[in-house]
Amino acid sequence: MERFEIRVSDDVLDDLRERLARTRFPDQLEGAGWSYGTELGYLRELVAYWRDEYDWRVHERALNRFDHYKTRVRDLDIHFIHQRSPEPNALPLLVTHGWPGSVYEFHKILGPLTDPVSHGGRREDAFHVVCPSMPGYGFSQAPRASGFDVREIAETGAALMSQLGYTRYGAQGGDWGSSVTVQLALLHPERLAGIHLNMVVAGPPREVTNPLEGLAPEEIAWVAAMRQMQSEETGYQRIQGTRPQTLGYALNDSPAGLAAWIVEKFRAWSDCGGDVESRFGKDDLLTNVMLYWVPQSITSSMRLYCETMRCGRFAPPEQRVQVPVGAAIFPAEIYKAPRAWAEAVYDIRRWTVMRSGGHFAALEEPEALVTDLREFFRPLRAG
Repeated sequence: MERFEIRVSDDVLDDLRERLARTRFPDQLEGAGWSYGTELGYLRELVAYWRDEYDWRVHERALNRFDHYKTRVRDLDIHFIHQRSPEPNALPLLVTHGWPGSVYEFHKILGPLTDPVSHGGRREDAFHVVCPSMPGYGFSQAPRASGFDVREIAETGAALMSQLGYTRYGAQGGDWGSSVTVQLALLHPERLAGIHLNMVVAGPPREVTNPLEGLAPEEIAWVAAMRQMQSEETGYQRIQGTRPQTLGYALNDSPAGLAAWIVEKFRAWSDCGGDVESRFGKDDLLTNVMLYWVPQSITSSMRLYCETMRCGRFAPPEQRVQVPVGAAIFPAEIYKAPRAWAEAVYDIRRWTVMRSGGHFAALEEPEALVTDLREFFRPLRAG
């Protein structure tokens, strides 16, 4: 296990600026806005900012204030942040990101989770936080063989926690991090105090003939929104789940193309009302994109869709999750299962419907997420 520092060479940054300066922008239909994908005017603005004003070194230094490591886990070199609390009785917490996110998503919550006293909280709510870059993401090595799906990532997370000496801990995740966390609970329930999810995946109970029966009007609206999302917003899943390599050639070669592919999801999946920068500044968006551009991890990250679909785990869990589950439901989340559906497969101990926020909870609503984590795990720490 070795200390790791993010150090991007000047050559990489010079090459990036040259590529941005040579961007060939496509045309766009008049009045199309974002209805066909990333809007041309906004991407031109973002690319110009990236080329002329964005300072990677500022964000590199900020990221390096956290404690980064690399270690060999299950024959892969895994990068992770291991931010220990000053409180000796802190509960270890494994936090897993998703796509198109990264460990950068967690920079606002690491301080409050590890040092609650300095952030208006109670010392007994402290966590030792472990945030791995999933295999094939960021600075973690990509798997070399097929079949490395969310279950394999869960096993990798479990092995990492064992190497760190943690025998009992909590886990948290959204997006792919939710699927990984659920798999971890199915594989190693004896190690977990509980799991907390900010995207809860569940379908109608098998014994129910009318899936809408007994649901509140708000939950019926959730189901309608999920169906619309499946109809209109999942083209990326089909591409990444079938031919990620083909798409990868373009996104790995063009920084403008990579930004367009990723930023469109931050706009569509967040509680931004159509204005992506009402939730994320350009620097937030681009620093996350940089964690795909610099290590050239976009293609391997997309392969997770293909591997998980081929392994048949791109769906709600078939087994009941026996460990305690906390659910934070943010209004703009892309997948919001009704509570009755979730309770059919999860041991729900806390169910919080948030007032605002979306898919990228740790970036959008860090205080709400931290509060919910503290309150969910509070009765589960002893055990």
